[in-house]
Amino acid sequence: MNKVRLGIIGMGNMGSGHLRNILKGESPNIEVTAVADIVPEKLKKVPEAHPEIEAYASSHELIVSGKVDAILVCVPHYDHPSIAIDGLKNGLHVLIEKPAGVYTSQVREMNEAAAASGRIFGIMFNQRTNPLYMKARNIIQSGELGELKRMVWIITNWYRTQAYYDSGTWRATWNGEGGGVLLNQAPHNLDLWQWIFGMPQKIRAFCSFGKYHNIDVEDDVTIYGEYANGATSTFITTTGDACGTNRLEISGDKGKIVLENGILKQWRLKEREREYCFSCKEGFSVPENEYEEFNAEDVDGHPLILNNFADAILNGAELIAPGEEGINSLTLSNAAYLSSWTDDWVELPISEKKFEEKLAAECSAEKIRKKPPLISESAEQLTERWKVRW
Repeated sequence: MNKVRLGIIGMGNMGSGHLRNILKGESPNIEVTAVADIVPEKLKKVPEAHPEIEAYASSHELIVSGKVDAILVCVPHYDHPSIAIDGLKNGLHVLIEKPAGVYTSQVREMNEAAAASGRIFGIMFNQRTNPLYMKARNIIQSGELGELKRMVWIITNWYRTQAYYDSGTWRATWNGEGGGVLLNQAPHNLDLWQWIFGMPQKIRAFCSFGKYHNIDVEDDVTIYGEYANGATSTFITTTGDACGTNRLEISGDKGKIVLENGILKQWRLKEREREYCFSCKEGFSVPENEYEEFNAEDVDGHPLILNNFADAILNGAELIAPGEEGINSLTLSNAAYLSSWTDDWVELPISEKKFEEKLAAECSAEKIRKKPPLISESAEQLTERWKVRW
């Protein structure tokens, strides 16, 4: 095999965007040979412009067509696991869009199918390719910060207008999308939280539903996490702040790092803070430190994840974002919802049965019914939306 024959399932904003990138030559080891969508208007555009690409009216037709080696799943969140499982069981490699799903039990089934298949299974966590997030993870993994103490992430520049929420009947609904900012905008950041800082033992969350928009799902969230060693994490996100912030700060007993405005700042203490605290004889003294800055050009990580996926299939490369790890960020969002709904702490792993019961109740109680889409996004708008906006 010289190239991976890829089928894209779902020709909405994300699927169309990936197709454009591949056709522009940004993933030279991938050839799109088929697409699928249940909406005829979306489906017919591709073969009209590219007759060499087969078009199918369902995901299963594409999966069993024999025209593809792998699939890229770009459909609404609830359907990610079922389509992925179908692909894996039919011998295909699978790459899914984020999030992995809506609730962890269905994602666990997907992970089990992936393990049994022997195929490559990845997830589109493209922000893992950002050099500054990679640098932050390396600093922490290497022990440069010492014993971790605190993570604070304010990620409030996911601003969205009401027109955005009105752009799709499934968008920002419990029945269609399974949630709001935690399921649509912030999965990347939730993934990076656990990828860089680790998973907490328990969390307490406060989700505000329809605080800034005419939607039933959450558009403003604060999550507080606690760890076995006493470390804490605070995660704040919203789609309702204009002129928002993207600032990640992580502290340890050997220093701290701050990521903001495309710069990673690092302070290295010359002596461990805990040791200095009890050995210093002066009340207002602080440990000496060294300061350094790192910056890097912004990159579009989507083609990088696709290229890594192809490299794993063709050459056995290690995946940047294994699909099985998608359950981690989903566990955080599921726990946040459950904590908010029950007004209580939630220990990880969560009670999957309890979460699914609460989610089903929200789906049944959903009040807002969407009208047909009012706007669509251009290729340029999508490219801008995909960027890491410091």
